Amino acid sequence: MANETTGNLVDISSNTQMIKLYNKRGRARRIVCLVLSVLLLLGGAGTIYYYSLLDSVNYVADDDKTVKKATGPQGESTGNVIGDSELLQDSKVLNVMLFGEDNNHGEKYGRTDTMILLSIDNIHKKLKLTSFQRDTYVYIPGEGYNKINASYTAGGAKLSIETIESNFGIKIDRYAIVNFASFINIIDTLGGIDMEVTQDEIDYINYQMYKNHQVEGRTTITDQPGVVHLNGQEALWYARNRGLTKGEDGNEIGINGDDWDRTSRQRKLIETMVNRFKTADLGQIISIVNQVGPMVTTNLKKDEITALVANSLTYLNYKVVQNYIPKEGLWYYNSPNDESWDIAGSCILIADMTAQRKAFADFIYETGVSADVEATVDKNSRPDAETSPEQ
Repeated sequence: MANETTGNLVDISSNTQMIKLYNKRGRARRIVCLVLSVLLLLGGAGTIYYYSLLDSVNYVADDDKTVKKATGPQGESTGNVIGDSELLQDSKVLNVMLFGEDNNHGEKYGRTDTMILLSIDNIHKKLKLTSFQRDTYVYIPGEGYNKINASYTAGGAKLSIETIESNFGIKIDRYAIVNFASFINIIDTLGGIDMEVTQDEIDYINYQMYKNHQVEGRTTITDQPGVVHLNGQEALWYARNRGLTKGEDGNEIGINGDDWDRTSRQRKLIETMVNRFKTADLGQIISIVNQVGPMVTTNLKKDEITALVANSLTYLNYKVVQNYIPKEGLWYYNSPNDESWDIAGSCILIADMTAQRKAFADFIYETGVSADVEATVDKNSRPDAETSPEQ
């Protein structure tokens, strides 16, 4: 069956594959779909139960636009902003933006320190994880210049995606928002997770567990540095660790670290969870979906998720590679004399945006695209999917 396009997402599966997957007898029907901000898993013992699990996810309409980009009447770029018609995309590379949201105060939009693009590259058979540094100074459509994470506070996932597209020139197909509490539930349901940690990372986890009254006494991890078994709450503190300044919040310790370290830990945690899911049993997956589904908001449609499910076991065998923006050598910290300081305080400035866009495109598509990604892209020159990449 030929591929079908739904909205901006190309169906990279087929109904034939789906039937084969469900009708295989004599083996557990363990189905893994996504980790939505750590790859949310959807599974089921049969078609009817599978679709009932899909109903637990919070779906949003794809046409719920927050703002319009600062573009001309035909969508061409205005100033340094990338227009919709110029965005790089490839029907065999699916880009899903994952947001880890922390919203404990009932705001319309919470805050997110986790912004990771998951790219399923069916050409090179890779799962690609790209972290965006939250303090990166960018143009936010309709808002002006600020730190990139301010786009989420101002307009949620939609505005964040428009910001990333407008500045970096890559088309984002879909998004998923996961409440931080779901990370804890996923890992605890899996029975914990083994992570290689340093002494500083152990000290940070122990301090935060004690400070937030999540453990009796002052120490939760007594293991030596190395591979340590973490429960869900410990793993969440591992992923949120960007160091600790001595005296901050009255603490007695100081731990080296910054946002670069934190985004690296987040990517490592996702990679470790992907590997852990390979050994998860059906009962664990069902339990995860029942608990986590209501904590997930996405503009993926049910049929699109079903298409991903059909290829999920293949995707879990793809090589996982990591990236971050801005790229090393292309950024610098601003100073109090910069205009950006008056707007956003201390932040990260990109010295060469054209080079950054090229580096990003090369990582996602590996096709040596033109350095000047602001020029109109001849999309007909990019490979298209005519049949499902995996049978």
